[in-house]
Amino acid sequence: MGSDVLTFINEFNFFMFLLFAVMYSYQIVYMFVAFKTKKNKKPVMENVHPNKYSIIIAARNEELVIGQLIKSIKNQKYPKELIDIFVVADNCTDDTAKVAKRAGAIVRERFNKAKVGKGYALDYMIKIIESEYSFREYEGYFVFDADNLLDENYIEEMNKTFNQGYRVITSYRNSKNYDQNWISAGYALWFLHEAEYLNLPRMVLNASCAVSGTGFLVHANLIKDNGGWVHHLLTEDIEFSVSQIIKGEKIGYCRNAMFYDEQPVTFDQSWHQRLRWAKGFYQVFGKYGGGLVRNIFLGRLNKFSCFDMTMTIMPAMLVSSISMMVNGLFYLAGFLGFFDGKEIIQATTVELINSIGWYYGILFTLGFITTLTEWKKIHCSGWKKIAYTFTFPFFMFTYIPISIVALFKKVEWKPIAHTVVKSLDDVR
Repeated sequence: MGSDVLTFINEFNFFMFLLFAVMYSYQIVYMFVAFKTKKNKKPVMENVHPNKYSIIIAARNEELVIGQLIKSIKNQKYPKELIDIFVVADNCTDDTAKVAKRAGAIVRERFNKAKVGKGYALDYMIKIIESEYSFREYEGYFVFDADNLLDENYIEEMNKTFNQGYRVITSYRNSKNYDQNWISAGYALWFLHEAEYLNLPRMVLNASCAVSGTGFLVHANLIKDNGGWVHHLLTEDIEFSVSQIIKGEKIGYCRNAMFYDEQPVTFDQSWHQRLRWAKGFYQVFGKYGGGLVRNIFLGRLNKFSCFDMTMTIMPAMLVSSISMMVNGLFYLAGFLGFFDGKEIIQATTVELINSIGWYYGILFTLGFITTLTEWKKIHCSGWKKIAYTFTFPFFMFTYIPISIVALFKKVEWKPIAHTVVKSLDDVR
């Protein structure tokens, strides 16, 4: 009996390793594509047509930070007459609306406790723009969170990519508070990796990128065709991305358009935010998984991108969680005297240590490479940059319990307080 169990444990872990490799080995190709692309500089585009844009900021109790975002928009090296700033003060109980008006934004207040979330706020403001400001004939909508800051060339660079024909474009996501602690650095390092080692190679390979949270541009006609902003799952960004990719849209990436946002610094905040993300990913897979899988095998457009998005919304951490849970159960069974306890405990202990070692090594490598190539763009002391490459895998490991809890727990949208008040000069 004991030998049969040991055989099962070994075969199970080998199968999980193969499954993980099959699912995510294509991202090794992504890394080589990114390396090659970084060595080659694209020629500067001349005589790019300037388009008129509206900028939408959904804000909830953001009086501390929204002024700095609007200031960074006002300081753009882009024709001022082609940019209008709209702020929806969503269920605010502070002076967000006043601060935004004083800074020069067009502000509307929204109070709705039944329909809560960024998606509803965006749809509310888009409908106001379409009804009251349609005469301005905006070509596209930028979407930002109130804690963001924009590099002064941001809109100019995004406009260049927009003129290449992309109707949805995401950008380079940097951090305002990378140096605050290992949690904020964990977020920031992942977003840098996502930008340059996922979205950049996708762009180069003519596949579709994915919108991540904030800092993106959408063509006005696309929003009009959709009937407004109709995405209201817990992760409206990835829901939007997946729905467009299924329809055949290719989302672009502009690596020269950099913005900064604030990351959580307490584990409690981080837990609740990432629990919402994990639950949202499950929701997206439940709603769009069938369409993604059909497109992989039967579709004509974005077949590979549908596979890529399927892997994105089926988190690697869930596969890791299943592996560790099964090994943990056998370890517990051995400890309680089932089977041949000593051999089972020894075998599962070895497998757990090997699994943790492999995952740590992979994540450390991802973080280390990203830190090296983005070194000059990370605003943090050198020793902290190095130290946070070692803590990055531990940050990612915390997704394991989060992914498991999200399977069973009811999760609702909750705002994250933003308190890092910095100008662009302060960040740099």
